[in-house]
Amino acid sequence: MQLNLQTVLSRQMNSNRTVIVTSKQGDIDGDGTKDNVFLTANKTPDSPFWKNISLVIQNGRTNQYEQVPMKNDAGYNPTLFLGDFTGNEGDDILVVIDTGGSGGSIYAYVFSYLNGQLMTIFNSDSFNESFQYDVNYENHYKVKVNSTYLKERYILDLTYKEQEYLSEIYNKDGVLKAPIEGWVNPLSGLYPVDFNRDGIYELEAYQRIAGRYNADSLGFVQTVLKWNGNAFAPERQNVAIFGEEI
Repeated sequence: MQLNLQTVLSRQMNSNRTVIVTSKQGDIDGDGTKDNVFLTANKTPDSPFWKNISLVIQNGRTNQYEQVPMKNDAGYNPTLFLGDFTGNEGDDILVVIDTGGSGGSIYAYVFSYLNGQLMTIFNSDSFNESFQYDVNYENHYKVKVNSTYLKERYILDLTYKEQEYLSEIYNKDGVLKAPIEGWVNPLSGLYPVDFNRDGIYELEAYQRIAGRYNADSLGFVQTVLKWNGNAFAPERQNVAIFGEEI
């Protein structure tokens, strides 16, 4: 959607209190000219909650404005990051918004100019739909995490847990008193990391593993995603567990 400067300014000053939340500069379309990138939103009175969050890009060469709506456009602490994820020599745009939910989940989008058009090349909804898991407690103080999308299995050792925790779940011989299923939360962190130091960023995604209840954290699934020319594909996946004091 093309906007002129007067339209953008008037929207910032209207009764809905649309304001610029954050801004960055970068060459988004790869034409060699710096562009201005904004996140605009409606401020909620006496609250850090933002509504109607939109991405707005001002072309540095033409001064034309383009507004990009997002499906999930409300939340906390909306942030911008500009960097090259695709290797197309332009800056791509990473937007992350905290949902405020108990699981610490986020909304996240990556936008890139491909074939002269701004495209959404990553969104957290699609990621969450694809990266599904089965979490099951096993005998002898183990938890099995199956990554159904990648067909990989991880075994977590619970012996670092306090005895009170273990005794609620296991008999004295280490056998489960009853079947217990945990789960893996939706995306809770998405970080740009240039692992290869080649100027092209990968995405490191975090999902928290929950046990009997949401606050019963068992660790994190960490997935590194790399652009393959068509989509962000998993390059590797690990599970990080919490340490025990020694």
